[in-house]
Amino acid sequence: MTALVSRLLTWYRQNKRILPWRDHPDPYAVWVSEIMLQQTRVDTVIPYFERWLEHFPDIESLAAADEQDVLSLWEGLGYYSRARNLHRAAKVLVDNSVSLREKEGDEGRVCLPEDIKSLQKLPGIGRYTAAAISSMAFGHDVAALDGNIRRVYARVFNVEETLGTTQAEKVFWNLAEEILPKGEAGDYNQALMDLGATICTPRSPSCGDCPINEHCLAYELNLQDERPIRKAKKAVPHYVHAAAVIVEDGRVLLAKRPSDGLLGGMWEFPNGRVDGDPAEGLASALDKGYRLKVQIVNPLGEVRHAYTHFKITEYAFRCDLIQSSQKENLQWVDVENLGDYPMGK
Repeated sequence: MTALVSRLLTWYRQNKRILPWRDHPDPYAVWVSEIMLQQTRVDTVIPYFERWLEHFPDIESLAAADEQDVLSLWEGLGYYSRARNLHRAAKVLVDNSVSLREKEGDEGRVCLPEDIKSLQKLPGIGRYTAAAISSMAFGHDVAALDGNIRRVYARVFNVEETLGTTQAEKVFWNLAEEILPKGEAGDYNQALMDLGATICTPRSPSCGDCPINEHCLAYELNLQDERPIRKAKKAVPHYVHAAAVIVEDGRVLLAKRPSDGLLGGMWEFPNGRVDGDPAEGLASALDKGYRLKVQIVNPLGEVRHAYTHFKITEYAFRCDLIQSSQKENLQWVDVENLGDYPMGK
């Protein structure tokens, strides 16, 4: 184990990716990056991270922000509950006046707690994120386990348990805690993440370039393409939606989604799920969902999008409004101000 860790750390220090949040002096930046990186590629996250830190440079500024401003900065990054949880957690920290590990000149500044138990009490922070923050931002000896690290361990130790099962999680966490080098947890965790992201990739891993291939059982047995073992994929349901783009006197009618749930707090064109012909189903969907009656003017096109557990095809129609009796979640917006209303990608 010592040789594996030593070779991995040497490789990391010579080849680690240059990332704006890496070695950042403020734990807040590490927290933001870890939340953004959930389910999202590094290249996609970087510009969002940089814009976020420009607008919300610390916990206090984030806590004081309006939710719509928070969602606007997150627009296009997906999984919007992450942004809402960041916002909520910042408010919790400010409300509780948590000021831990304050540095000289920062008296009274609200900071993140260092220990994983306190971190996990904050909205949106689970076991992995707490471990990543504690080890990378504060230097504590805490093992972390994300998708990249699981894949590396599954190959290096030829783990035969199926990914996502209770038994597999037990095996992976035991390995992570057993091998963790004391005093170097932050670099070690990041080394495993970088290895999984750049060399020990999900498909066609570059095993010949791997610094620890001599210690990899799957590589020795030529099983690297078969590890980790995954559950059989379920069929992904596909839904058809129809949306109405209603414009009057330079204004467009938008609907605000409920605060909780998918795309919570975001804005969208009034729409609904339909069966059969989208144009024929639109009138019924709008009447049921918004008590709107419209007349279709012409089709505008279709948009296809995949979410985590389902896919949709949405057909958009230019419509004229005939009657409206529901006002609560509908709002007329000047077309030129549409950019101020965060909408899903």
